[in-house]
Amino acid sequence: MPISADYLAFICELLAPLGRIRSKRMFGGAGLYCDEHFFAIVIDDQLYLKTDAENRAEFEREALEAFRYEARGKIIQLGYHRAPDEALDSPERMRPWARSALAAALRARKS
Repeated sequence: MPISADYLAFICELLAPLGRIRSKRMFGGAGLYCDEHFFAIVIDDQLYLKTDAENRAEFEREALEAFRYEARGKIIQLGYHRAPDEALDSPERMRPWARSALAAALRARKS
């Protein structure tokens, strides 16, 4: 199911306090950039945030599912986890999760 324009606009507005947010359509979803750093994806009207070895435990502690897809009969898991539902309530609740994802994106660029 493709993402809805309204949901994508809502997510971009929710993340706006972080910096300049832009989206780029890809693979039936959208990639999200903050100040040109790729830190989130939206697929099937679900927000997934960038994770790595430093912040993954935060997401796993909350039992937030990793983004997975099937390709050529294999399940591929990317370094993104679903944002908590309560974080979608306000920019204040989203801020720590989004900052953590942005920090993971910045670490990935340095490596």
